[in-house]
Amino acid sequence: MKPQKLTLLLCALLFVCCGGERKSYTDYVDLRIGSGGHGHVFVGADVPFGMVQLGPTSIPEQWDWCSGYHDSDSTVIGFSHTHLSGTGIGDLFDITVMPVVGQVRYARGNEDEPESGLWSYGARSEEIARPGYYSIPLLRYGIKAELTATCRVGMHRYTFPCSDEAAIVFDLENGGCWDKATGTFVERCGDNAIRGHRFSSGWAKEQRIYFYAEFSKPIEDFEVVQSPNKDGMQLPLYARASFRTLEGEQVLLKVALSPVSMDGAKANMQAELPLWDFDAVARDADRLWNSELSKIKVESKDEESLVKFYTALFHTMIAPAVFSDCDGSYRGADGLVHSDPGHETYTIFSLWDTYRAAMPLYTIIDSGRYSDFVNTMLDIYDEQGKLPVWHLHGCETDCMVGNPAIPAVADAMVKGLKGFDYQRAYDAMKASALLEERGQGLRMKYGYIPCDLMAESVAFELEYALADGALARAAQVLGKDEDREYFTARSHSYRHLFDPQLGFIRGKDSKGNFRKDYNPFFAAHRTNDYCEGNGWQYTWLAPHDLEGLVGCFGSEEAFLSKLDSLFVVPSELEEGASPDISGMIGQYAHGNEPSHHILYYYTMLGYPQITYKLVSEVLETLYSDKCDGLSGNEDVGQMSAWYILSSLGFYEVEPASGRYWLGCPSFERAVLKVDGGEFVVETQLSKETSAGGEPCVRRAILHGRNLERFYITHEEIAAGGHLKLIL
Repeated sequence: MKPQKLTLLLCALLFVCCGGERKSYTDYVDLRIGSGGHGHVFVGADVPFGMVQLGPTSIPEQWDWCSGYHDSDSTVIGFSHTHLSGTGIGDLFDITVMPVVGQVRYARGNEDEPESGLWSYGARSEEIARPGYYSIPLLRYGIKAELTATCRVGMHRYTFPCSDEAAIVFDLENGGCWDKATGTFVERCGDNAIRGHRFSSGWAKEQRIYFYAEFSKPIEDFEVVQSPNKDGMQLPLYARASFRTLEGEQVLLKVALSPVSMDGAKANMQAELPLWDFDAVARDADRLWNSELSKIKVESKDEESLVKFYTALFHTMIAPAVFSDCDGSYRGADGLVHSDPGHETYTIFSLWDTYRAAMPLYTIIDSGRYSDFVNTMLDIYDEQGKLPVWHLHGCETDCMVGNPAIPAVADAMVKGLKGFDYQRAYDAMKASALLEERGQGLRMKYGYIPCDLMAESVAFELEYALADGALARAAQVLGKDEDREYFTARSHSYRHLFDPQLGFIRGKDSKGNFRKDYNPFFAAHRTNDYCEGNGWQYTWLAPHDLEGLVGCFGSEEAFLSKLDSLFVVPSELEEGASPDISGMIGQYAHGNEPSHHILYYYTMLGYPQITYKLVSEVLETLYSDKCDGLSGNEDVGQMSAWYILSSLGFYEVEPASGRYWLGCPSFERAVLKVDGGEFVVETQLSKETSAGGEPCVRRAILHGRNLERFYITHEEIAAGGHLKLIL
């Protein structure tokens, strides 16, 4: 049997166990988890890490609709081919398509006026959402909408009523919350095809997306509607392809995307989806998802645990997203088109969030793709002069604080991943760390970032110090001792901001004085010394230097006493606090990333029972299988990656350290597909456990031998083998 056919056969036969039943992995994915509350997750059809995220977009342009969808609202303005998942800022929603019947007003509309735009209510009671497939009836038009996708092509199937005025409308006007169209084009290019582009400015300042679309039947009439955009420019913002339809007739539509050109979009369609078999495409998407989700097999008799786990794993595989054509060409951070660089190019790098858990997770179960992530970041460095901060569709947003690509790239070097040039990677990291922008010049001048010269100074300082610690470890890999010493020393700069009298890391001005009238509960959004947090949460953000952080407090006893307080002080926040500060246990805020490593400090200091207790509480109370099952934004996979790693029983606390500290395994058995084969994690309850004792990892056995430490290394995991955790 040929290898390709064997792979497809194996993908079709993958199952997980649950109470004697056997189901595919995708049966345990619930796309609605995180679609309520402040989760902001994408709901629609896509394939793992695909360029296309095809799903419904609603009327509201508010914070909780950053993904275009929210559980509380059933309006649909159309089905957009790009979406973000779990972000705190809205953008994309490019190339929106809406099937209609009759004459309509070409606008977004509002819910108070049923005919104010193209929009319709969707029948949520009949909605179907599963990996690779989405369906919902549009009540206003009596149309059933079905969606599926390949990597670069979205496929639609619309079941129409009998009508002489059936149509499919392309909306090039409406994008994300802050997005506006700056240049649009659409034209008919055959009996059943159209093509065009949408240029826009929003979070991504100069975004360009091209498309090529084909209908399954000839277009009877084609109309382009020109309207002034938000700046008053006359642009072709809508295009209507009209048909006559019989009762129950299905009209199919394929829309291919490209960041390069309309011809590139057409070539992508020819390469990925030349045929018209909608059901086959949906089955292929399901197989792709099963293949990716099979990289971790967990066993449990608890259905809810399996749903939470595989939905979380699904969420980590929506982005980063492919950002190149089938021939490898892509649009770079310099705005120019580049030919195939020899690796897949990606976008949507939410690195401030994901360097903590999502990126380390990929190094374990998807090291080949991770090398492509690194190579993409290095290309971005070549094109814009620095590593990405928060990169979106070829554009640097400079969103969030610090130098978050450095921990992500250094991690790959420390772990020995293959497929990229280590010297090139090191040069990019070092150059990015020595730029004087975004407060780094102030840091080099004063030794820290003064709070009177820059907003969010403490958050920037701590993240820069953390990145320096990761860079020092990368320097060690290459034997660059002088650089290692320099960046190690610079990674201790956060110590300048520790106030021994109050026991907090806090703002200090350019004259060396701490800010007056300090309140560690104060967390006004973007107007204080921290970023989406306060003194209680940020004081612990030195995971690269725990020994030094403990030393700031004077003793381990004093450190632990203060750390204990974090979880018992009142959870209230001062007025004006960022809504991202959520999922509170005391002032520990699991709904936002700066807190994610803190629980593991107890294990690192020899108190694994406290880590076990707190991690267990987070896993059980701050994640659920409900629509509001996340305690904060999904943050492009980070919230879910924390759940994945923590429920497996380990977590990488120190960026670019190559080691994972033990915590709270939640499954009796887990099997991870790694570079060396399989790594099995087995959990066993000790017969020696006394009544009333605190649960924790009592003993770890790796390959049959006792592990005399509370962590395992990446090398040990990647090689494959067996880890038994005795509770």
